Amino acid sequence: MERLGIFGGTFDPPHLGHMILAAEAADQLSLDRVLWMLSPAPPHKLHQRITPFNCRAELVRACIQHEPKFELSLIENERPGPHFTSDTLLCLREKFANSTIVLLTGSDSMNDFYDWHEPQLILDRIDEMGVMNRPGDKIDWIHMESVFPNIMQKIRLIDAPLLEISSTEIRERIASNHHYRYYLNEEVFRMIETNHYYQKTQSFLETLKSDAD
Repeated sequence: MERLGIFGGTFDPPHLGHMILAAEAADQLSLDRVLWMLSPAPPHKLHQRITPFNCRAELVRACIQHEPKFELSLIENERPGPHFTSDTLLCLREKFANSTIVLLTGSDSMNDFYDWHEPQLILDRIDEMGVMNRPGDKIDWIHMESVFPNIMQKIRLIDAPLLEISSTEIRERIASNHHYRYYLNEEVFRMIETNHYYQKTQSFLETLKSDAD
């Protein structure tokens, strides 16, 4: 049976930290594939300006093109929002009925799991949850289990390196004309440079308008 990892995010832009974490998850949990689940507009980020979906999809394709285990999924953009994880997992269950579904998340997000939309349904619709446990992060598993009695049966911890890389910081570096080259792989860097993504220039604003139209 195929072991299928689900790695969701806005990936705005995708960076080396994403690649390393996805690779560690694939290795440590013996995943056959990792679906990079690109989110159109996460409900918890509706107040933020997010780069158009098509632009981010092209960046993810460029980022993962040389890793055969990684695959971009556009499934969340194929249905109307809001795009909740529980609903996406229901679609994935139907599409990959014979696969073991492993939802990947960070320990920081796990601490907010109580506030996710329909968290119990999420647990019911996955086989395992791979939690990227970074040095220094702490999760109160005793309390977590008291709220979700079946959760520990599904948790698989992933030893993840502490990487101080974030998409927000990269966007800010680009916009303020600071160094950012080595936070990204070569293909993503070239695409951002060529298309002037994240720069406070007219060309990027035109890209946003064109995609919206």
